Amino acid sequence: MKEVAINPYEAGQRIDKFLLKYMNKCPKGLLYKWMRTNKIKYNGKKPKGNELLVEGDIIKIFLHDEQIQEMQENRSIGISPINFKTVYEDQNILIVDKPLGLLTQKDKADGHSLAEEVQYYLSTNGSYNPKQANGFIPAPCNRLDRNTAGIVLVGKHLKATQQISQMLKTKQISKYYMSIVLGRITEPMVLKGYHIKEKGKNEVKIVEEYVEGVKPVETRILPLQSNGRYTLIEVQLVTGKTHQIRAHLSQIGHPIIGDPKYGDASENEYFKNCYGLAYQVLCAYKIKFELCESVFDYMENRVFTVAAPKIYSEICVGEGLIGS
Repeated sequence: MKEVAINPYEAGQRIDKFLLKYMNKCPKGLLYKWMRTNKIKYNGKKPKGNELLVEGDIIKIFLHDEQIQEMQENRSIGISPINFKTVYEDQNILIVDKPLGLLTQKDKADGHSLAEEVQYYLSTNGSYNPKQANGFIPAPCNRLDRNTAGIVLVGKHLKATQQISQMLKTKQISKYYMSIVLGRITEPMVLKGYHIKEKGKNEVKIVEEYVEGVKPVETRILPLQSNGRYTLIEVQLVTGKTHQIRAHLSQIGHPIIGDPKYGDASENEYFKNCYGLAYQVLCAYKIKFELCESVFDYMENRVFTVAAPKIYSEICVGEGLIGS
């Protein structure tokens, strides 16, 4: 028999989801069978599976230790290079600066991504022990494209991860990007439209009229400096859909320079020849904690920024968008 006491960081999740992480090789159907047949007790009673765990709850699993171990994949953290920079870290959160060219989450089983780097980093500094985490695995809470650099948030325990995800969803955390676009923008803009994924392609469209299946999007643009041909802008991402910024700017005739999917081919060729630019100029450079509660009440109104990649600065200087 195994007894599990729920700690503050594990509270707030459904018991079935907790157990499916705790015994991560257990089929869902078998887990529910064990609950029905009193092999699993929740505070001394038969659980339904949808109960929300509270700190101090006791789960008892009436199985042999060998059976439980068979259902638990032996997680180990492989050695990983650390390509990100740490922006801020405390007991609840890790804020990192993801470099260009690194995936946020790996796209194949033997791939490499920021997620593996974060897990290795946290395991080496004592913040994460997979053998004591009861199935929890730290992972990025927001995702950036491979060739978009900038700020990514990581919860260091389950409650923090849930809170970050909720604050991102409810716009309690504001995300700002820096970019250079084709054309002259002189006034702030609030762009609204509808987001559609292109079938069979890793591309999207922004349209003005509602049709079935679309999602509303909002992107706010603040021009910072223009040389007449290009404009350095700050973008506030109000909603967060795939390729939203890139597609929205292209839709209004101001594509991001270097963007291979939504950009201007001749302009991209110019920047490739002059600066070696191969991808879109887009950096998640600033994040602001607006309204915070619970775990993160101490973070309210805090702002974190990162420097843009060196090649972006070279382009800004070379094109007269900032001083040398």
